[in-house]
Amino acid sequence: MTHTVLSSASREVIIGFDRPFCLIGERINPTGRKKLAEELAKGQYYRVAADAMAQVDAGAQMLDVNAGVPLADEPKILAECIKLVQSVVDVPLSIDSSVVEALEAGLAVYRGKALVNSVTGEEERLESVLPLVRKHAAAVVAISNDEDGISDDPDIRFAVARKIVERAADHGIPRADIVVDPLVLPVGAMPGAGRCLLQLIRRLREELKVNTTCGASNVGFGLPNRHALNAAFLPLAMGAGLTSAIANPLDAGVTTAILGADAILGTDANCQNWIRRNRPAAPVAQRAAS
Repeated sequence: MTHTVLSSASREVIIGFDRPFCLIGERINPTGRKKLAEELAKGQYYRVAADAMAQVDAGAQMLDVNAGVPLADEPKILAECIKLVQSVVDVPLSIDSSVVEALEAGLAVYRGKALVNSVTGEEERLESVLPLVRKHAAAVVAISNDEDGISDDPDIRFAVARKIVERAADHGIPRADIVVDPLVLPVGAMPGAGRCLLQLIRRLREELKVNTTCGASNVGFGLPNRHALNAAFLPLAMGAGLTSAIANPLDAGVTTAILGADAILGTDANCQNWIRRNRPAAPVAQRAAS
């Protein structure tokens, strides 16, 4: 089994086919969040701290941290966010940026083994991000697009993923430290996108033997009741081999769907996590007596 081991200063998380699904909290991201973007640009991070604690309390095993605010000093902001988040929660982090200098600044202050989000199949990106991942002994999200963009053809996306895995090996990065994002495309705009994605996830598990992740909320983009689609998508993807996802742990439908799928797939040993989350509370008198 392929195990991707990530850590904070005091806590380890393992992503793997035989492990409980890894929910990576998505909310520390200014995209579409005007107030958070304004606060980050001003160097105000109290919302970041609150979001970090709320997501962990809701069940996130990791957190994605993105500080991509236009015209702001992203390397500085990202580094400050990472230091703050690591001071208030103990889960490992995914350091998320399209700016290499920001990734470098984040990795420089990170305590533990981080997940770098992300590298694509573009030559320039490969040659700038992979040495950084190797230098900091991190793991990396490999996104299945390249100079030609995002292909509708799952075979092409698979080939891009294989290329990144091979190039990472050239840099001394083991397969276990590559988490492939096969790219979730919106089913409302592309009929058949969901079925193709599930086939691609199976190939990545069976042929490349890599762990996988995705931005789960993309599946229902543009459709009503998007949250319900997200919750329906995740168990299907987990059955196909998806081992982690960047999603909203504050969405009870999503967290319940993940816990239920773990129980059914046997990755929740003796259904302990499901029982812990769903066991009825003891009556007040019984709690007092104990």
